Amino acid sequence: MTDARTLYRGGPIFDGDRLLEDSVLVLEDGHVADILPEAEAPDGTVADLEGDILSPGYVDLQVNGGGGVMFNDDQSVSALRRMAEAHASLGATTIFPTLITDTPDRTLAAIAGVEAAVAEGVEGIGGLHLEGPHLSLARKGAHDPSLIRSMTDRDLDILCDAARRLPALMVTVAPENATEDQVRTLAEAGAIVSLGHSDTDFDTARRYAAAGARCVTHLFNAMSQLGHRTPGLAGAALADGGLDCGLIADGIHVHPAAMRTAIAAKSGPGQIFLVSDSMAPAGTDDRSFTLNGRTIERADGRLLLADGTLAGADLDLTTAVNVLVEKVGLDLTQALCMATSVPAGVGRQRPGVGRLVSGAACPLIRLRRGAAGLSLVGTLLP
Repeated sequence: MTDARTLYRGGPIFDGDRLLEDSVLVLEDGHVADILPEAEAPDGTVADLEGDILSPGYVDLQVNGGGGVMFNDDQSVSALRRMAEAHASLGATTIFPTLITDTPDRTLAAIAGVEAAVAEGVEGIGGLHLEGPHLSLARKGAHDPSLIRSMTDRDLDILCDAARRLPALMVTVAPENATEDQVRTLAEAGAIVSLGHSDTDFDTARRYAAAGARCVTHLFNAMSQLGHRTPGLAGAALADGGLDCGLIADGIHVHPAAMRTAIAAKSGPGQIFLVSDSMAPAGTDDRSFTLNGRTIERADGRLLLADGTLAGADLDLTTAVNVLVEKVGLDLTQALCMATSVPAGVGRQRPGVGRLVSGAACPLIRLRRGAAGLSLVGTLLP
């Protein structure tokens, strides 16, 4: 008895690193068997791409909501499934549900909800991102200032336990409300510590990176900026090769010229990757929603509090890739890497997430090139 074999041909294959022309992706029982030149393709059922690009699904490490649900409002398995399905429809087949600054009880519920969703096999939940509450009041953004606070020993114990139980845990903290020792302990427990929502200075940020921080949350937004005498957290993010950086590439949160400069200046091996920072309306036509009791309006590609503060992004990663290509000037391969393999590595995902790996099941997306850039044709789940 032979395995069920499907051949995807007739369009470029992006494997997570390279955009391969005149190639065939061979799947056997939903797992990657090989990528071969078209002339070497074996027998099997042919799926004609008709010129479209086949790529691993996007990996989004900062997803606050989707499908009409805010994670802060509902941490249940059903809510997580709804969020994951909404983002899969937008091409993000692996997400980190993200809890914005909230109460200790909500944090515990978020941890329990993600653990239960993973145990029940909800597709697309790669881990959990806790963005707060241990942030800086000076750089709170849309976070509720009444809930921002210092990290306690009890908080640290809960986070370390969660890091050991969950597939992956990202925690955004500010040096103003978390110590270097706490960051070191979190990193040793397996957490991905990200610096963000902080007014910290350059040297302090570098010390926290040395203590174990490995990421910076939404580069340039809600942080001390890059000045010629005071490089701030933004400067440390670019100068420190041990830090990866999330980027909201909607052209609103960060100007394309600043994105271009940052990408050119980033010290390796750390890299810049795309995040949506999406909210409840993602995957819906909803025009407003609430966050911690405050109404947020959706208009002209923006999500705004009543005072005009940006409150997350109205963004999908295909749009972000288009911004990088059309407004920032990146080639398509680099832009796709920033939406797939780079965040998969930052988020410590299994083989087959964000990259085509022989023997692994890989969620796939089909992208079409047109006059307006890329568009998502569909999502193919294993």
